[in-house]
Amino acid sequence: MATTQSYVGGRSIASAESYPNIDPATGRSLGDVARAGHDEIDQAVRAARAALRDWRRTAPAQRSAILSSIADALDANREHLALLECQDTGKPLSQARIDAEVSVRYFRFYAHAIDSYYGHTIPLTDDLHAYTRREPLGVTGHIVAWNYPMQLASRAVAPAIAAGNTVVVKPADETPRTAVEFARLAVEAGLPPGVFNVVPGIGVEAGAALAAHPGIDSIGFVGSTRIGSLIAHAAADRVIPAVLELGGKSPQIVFPDADLAKATTFVVKAILQNAGQTCSAGSRLLVHESVHDELVSAIVERFGQVGIGPGVQDHDLGPLVSVKQQDRVRALVQGIERGEILCGGGIPDDERLSGGAYFTPTVIDGVDPAATIAQEEIFGPVLTVNTFTDEDEAVALANGTDYGLLAAVWTRDLSRAHRLAADIVAGQVYVNTYGAGGGVELPFGGFGKSGYGREKGYEALDAVTATKTVVVAL
Repeated sequence: MATTQSYVGGRSIASAESYPNIDPATGRSLGDVARAGHDEIDQAVRAARAALRDWRRTAPAQRSAILSSIADALDANREHLALLECQDTGKPLSQARIDAEVSVRYFRFYAHAIDSYYGHTIPLTDDLHAYTRREPLGVTGHIVAWNYPMQLASRAVAPAIAAGNTVVVKPADETPRTAVEFARLAVEAGLPPGVFNVVPGIGVEAGAALAAHPGIDSIGFVGSTRIGSLIAHAAADRVIPAVLELGGKSPQIVFPDADLAKATTFVVKAILQNAGQTCSAGSRLLVHESVHDELVSAIVERFGQVGIGPGVQDHDLGPLVSVKQQDRVRALVQGIERGEILCGGGIPDDERLSGGAYFTPTVIDGVDPAATIAQEEIFGPVLTVNTFTDEDEAVALANGTDYGLLAAVWTRDLSRAHRLAADIVAGQVYVNTYGAGGGVELPFGGFGKSGYGREKGYEALDAVTATKTVVVAL
């Protein structure tokens, strides 16, 4: 129940105000969180700036060794970190354990990637030697969402510090504890103080202060499209680069020749994982009319078997992150004007769950493709269903929103799969599988209102560095 404080320059710093960190499974407080603001953000940016000169000059091999040590420290503490994540977010403990494992993987991946991240030699003439260097941007700011706190912090911080930047992280209001633990463990593992700083607080206070701070050299944001637009404006005002990973309304497109049993498994998992609170959740099922009844019946049956309860008890489905989010999901479902709710659709009728922010797994068939629930993120365990008759109609439905993050195509026809992979507007397209964001190695980001820039893979290193061209007369 200790207060979660900011971690700046290798030490905890207190704030004058705090707010309660609410367990979404019970509605009770897990302890207080520092309500940091402009002053703490300024301290963090100054600490990062002070550490930058030495850190950016540290040899890549030494940075690599330190990132590997951080990975070891996270791995040694992953059960503790998973429990914090489970309590903060409400997600099942087994899913939180996977998040901890993936976080370790980010630091290991970039520990090795930085060893082979080279510039290029450019042939001009015999009397000129031209080459490029990839140099760190400087102090990078990162505002992360509440749905995958450990993974989002890791995929932002690991490539940034691997490339020689120093960082300031503002975790989500609801889920601050693991980011602070990460920074503390990183310093204990040998990362110089000031390279990795974390400032919790309310988004409109601490987050806004970080985005607008004149001492940061780039900003990364994961969250809603509305807030992403504000972050982009703040970055544009200061003429600094931004990477925005925003919303998604990802379709799963199922053709008659698909392996329906396999598709059912992945469709269910892709919308129920983390209670549907995933930017890349497969929230739209687009199914050929000839297999609609068979596939939808199988999904509804699976939904009916889902166990619901507190994340620490490791049920299939935990609560939403907050009562506020529960109210939003319920309003979207209750506001439909067309479509049939085949299962779920509300709060569980179980007295044992009455204190938490739970919502039942929901399938809504035949929704209006132009309706809000089919166009905007729900961020809950809610799957909408539409049918199609041919490829053209399937592509039109898939591309019929402002988002373009993920998509999946289920078919045994590889020619069709490649045609649709080219035609669908999405940053990642899966064929006969679904990755919900995919692995550490796969570049991740979207088109349209899903944001711009790419995280993960080698492209994440490009996002936190700039190219310097050097030309030497021989």
